[in-house]
Amino acid sequence: MIHPHELKANDVHAYTLETLKEHLNIKADGYICKTEMILNVLIKASAENSSLEAASADLEESADSNTIREYLNEALPIKELREQERQVNEALASCTPEDVVRTAIEIAIDFHDEPFYGKQAGTRQVTCAGQAKKGTTHFVRIATAYIIWRQVRLTLAVRYVLPEDETLEILKFLLKHLKKLGFKAKVLYMDKGFSSTAIIQYLTAQQQSAIIACPIRGKTGGTRALCRGRSSYSTKYTFTDGTSTNIAMKASRVPNASGKLRRKWLAFILILLDWQPDKVYEEYRRRFGIECSYRMLRRVRASTTSRNPSLRFFLLGVGLILVNAWVFLRWTFSRLMQRGPRRVDLSRFRLNRFTKFLVRTVEKIYGTISSVPTHLSPQSVIY
Repeated sequence: MIHPHELKANDVHAYTLETLKEHLNIKADGYICKTEMILNVLIKASAENSSLEAASADLEESADSNTIREYLNEALPIKELREQERQVNEALASCTPEDVVRTAIEIAIDFHDEPFYGKQAGTRQVTCAGQAKKGTTHFVRIATAYIIWRQVRLTLAVRYVLPEDETLEILKFLLKHLKKLGFKAKVLYMDKGFSSTAIIQYLTAQQQSAIIACPIRGKTGGTRALCRGRSSYSTKYTFTDGTSTNIAMKASRVPNASGKLRRKWLAFILILLDWQPDKVYEEYRRRFGIECSYRMLRRVRASTTSRNPSLRFFLLGVGLILVNAWVFLRWTFSRLMQRGPRRVDLSRFRLNRFTKFLVRTVEKIYGTISSVPTHLSPQSVIY
């Protein structure tokens, strides 16, 4: 089919820039450095998965990276972290297509950790400790709520997690924000970071159906004692504080290092659901889309070595906004013209094309560095 219109790189850039400009409190009115310039350098750095310094140095007519960083640090004091979080949440919500169903929708909630290697005491105060991963035990942590509807996968709520934050309070914040946007979950899919009796009691009291991955603990007792038999099954389980819940035990077969199949047990806490283990497993797999969103986030997150922890959270927020902007544009402009439920052509506007459109537009505005000074003539060496 011949399409009469085109979505151009300028259009993609204009929508992304306007979303950032409207919701983020980044202001600059210097002789050279303006608000749009800061946001454009930020877009280029994010789209290239590089640093602000690298993005600025690559542009011919951009302000120096130190100047841009000064404006960002001034706009992002750590004492206003929650206000910054509110702005990011507003920007995320603005990318929601109008035809997205808001009731009886599937929602995934998860934690995401970005490794932190700094030693500064002030910065470490806002990082969370965790199991060693990628050479560190300290992480910049966020919690996100992610809707699953047809081919639309949007992060609509984010919480910057600080060491003193309680998991239950984080969940309440995310659900409250979703309710404010008009979203009501049919089923919540939650990672094992939310596996606690306080969460179970709260969701039961709220009459909210949910599936929570349950860690298998203990040597012979605890949930380890449920790993018995050869087939999947459901059972009632009582935690040490007396809280009872239904647990679905899924027996899967995975290869070990030698390639031989071995049995691996997966446990899921069921709240107000009577599904069989196989159905629980298949439905919970839909939650893994949120892991895919984190992989995309890593592709559009600007890197930094800044000691300002607020800037680190901010760059994660900008990455989430860019992913949402791409999802909105793809759903709106990559529609397959056919009968039946609306679908999009996934190959027409992939994330890689979205990021290249952004980079090309920014480079066209400010020009790029295409030569470097040298003491030796390239003519004498190359040609």
